[in-house]
This record gives sequence, C-alpha cells and structure tokens, in this order.
Amino acid sequence: MNTETPPPEILAALRRMHLLDAGSASGERLTGGVSSDIWRIDLPTGPICIKRALAKLRVAADWRAPVERNVYEARWMQRATAAVPGATPALLGQDEVAGALAMQFLPADDHPLWKAQLRDGHADPAFAGRVADTLVRIHAATAADPSVPAAFPTDAIFYDIRLEPYLVATARAHPALAPRLHALVATTQANKRALVHGDVSPKNILRGPAGPVFLDAECAWWGDPAFDLAFCLNHLLLKCLWTPAATDGFLACFDAMVAAYTDGVTWEAPADTERRAAHLLPGLFLARVDGKSPAEYITNEADKDRVRRVATALLSTPPDRLDAIRQAWTQELRP
Repeated sequence: MNTETPPPEILAALRRMHLLDAGSASGERLTGGVSSDIWRIDLPTGPICIKRALAKLRVAADWRAPVERNVYEARWMQRATAAVPGATPALLGQDEVAGALAMQFLPADDHPLWKAQLRDGHADPAFAGRVADTLVRIHAATAADPSVPAAFPTDAIFYDIRLEPYLVATARAHPALAPRLHALVATTQANKRALVHGDVSPKNILRGPAGPVFLDAECAWWGDPAFDLAFCLNHLLLKCLWTPAATDGFLACFDAMVAAYTDGVTWEAPADTERRAAHLLPGLFLARVDGKSPAEYITNEADKDRVRRVATALLSTPPDRLDAIRQAWTQELRP
C-alpha cells in the first residue's frame, strides 16, 4: 500500500469537517472515477474516504459540471440510507467550500466492486435482483416524501452531466436520430416522480456482506426513476461485449433486475415506468459508443457497429417492454 500526503485542499476540508486536527495525514489516491478526486485518508481512528468534485471531468471531451453537485450527493446518501439502511457508506461530513464529502471507507476484501466481478464473468442474477430491490425501495420511499423535491433543485446539474453528454451529444453524432433523442430528453425532464441517483452503474455498486452499497450519487436529481433503471440495465447489455463467455449470465441478471424493480414500483403503474425505461435504454445504449462517455472496453469497431444497429432500430420503433430490448440484443449476439 503506497501512501502520500493528500493535496492541501483535501486536508483543509477534513479540518473544516472536524475530522482532522491541525496536523497532517497520509493516504492513497483511489482510482476509478472521472468526476472527482477520491482519497483514502488514514486517521488515528482508522481509514476514511473523501471525495472532491472536479469542475472538468477526466474524459477526452470537454465535459464540465458544477462542483456544488457534491452537496446533493451527500443529501442523496442521507435519503437513501433512511430508506434502506446500509445502502450507502456512512456519511461522515460534507464541506461546501471545497465541494468535498467524507464517508466510511469500505475495503475491497469484503466489499468487492460489482463491475470487477462482472468483468471476470461472475454474473449473479440474485445479486442483480437485490440491486434492483434496493434501488426501487429508495425510489418508492422518496416518491412518497413531499420534502424531497425542494432539497434537490438540480435540473441544470442533471442536464449538464447526464442528459447533454449522453443523449444530446449522441444526437449530434446521429442527426437522423436527433428528434427521437431530444424527445427522450424532454420526456425524462417531464416525469418528476422520485429521487434519482443518476449513475447506477456496476462501477458504483459494491457487493457488501449485507447487500449492495451504492456510491457516487453526484447526479442526484428529483426526476424520473426510469432513468436509473435504464442506466443500469444498459451496463448489463454492454458487458456481453466485454466478457462474451458470460453473456447468458448477464442476460439473466437483466431479467432479474427488471422483475425485481417492476415488482416494487408504487408511485405509478409499473408498466408506465417500464415503458419510459424501454424507450430510454436504446438512447443510452448508443451513447456508450457515440456520446461523451464511451464505454472504455468497447474498442472494436465491429462491436460498436453492433450497438449502433440495435440502438438505431429500437429508437426508430420504440418498444414498450424491456424484454423486447433484451431479445433484440440477443438476436444480434447470435453467431
């Protein structure tokens, strides 16, 4: 384990949060994020994690976002934990000056990253179902709480770091599909029903001993919960290109997630949420090859063209059921 002295702004934030005295501390810069500086800090009481939002994300495109999103991430953690205890690391403090928050450090030995397990071909439908169950319980609890909307005035942030880089940027790359992609933006913005995480990706979910633990809610938004469902399902489909031998397992995870999530929808008819997720998913699918945040493991042009073919067909004739998307992708993957 390599340790170093964290940047002065990280140490200053820890002092303002009363987590560090006037002295210094050592730690390790953690990898995996493009939107924040993330550190493990070793305090006398044990390790903690601190993350500081970046104004410019670490991607090839010019992708910027306001650092105050860190405030809303902390608020999402509080709301999610209230709905499902243990659904996030314990929040230890938040510092608006630096745009930083501190939280419980969860070691990889007993909290492995779900993305790493999927990469290695370990596709567990039961765990995918637990992810969906936790997510829909958070959505249902916040949908029923009238105090939530005012605490998340983040329409502009969500547009800047989700709708624009994914759907609007993809519309620029595919002018023929632009009307459909812009319509998806409008529909997503119009359906404000629950507290959305905004980045429900396997890279942001730990497989803890008591269940899934969600990280990185920087896109937290009072909006359409169908976005969270579609965003995560998108990753399960794309993983078939990363680890082809586990394709059947990834598709079983897709099915388990759809079933568990739709069983828990309480704020409207489950078919309505599913329809919006099914319409949105092909746009997000295409965005991972032609938007501002392409999936790093899809580098083969033939694989990119497979995504484009399926997404274009589904955007042109939108299905109302998520199973139709699974079937279209399964057919594309057949030799």
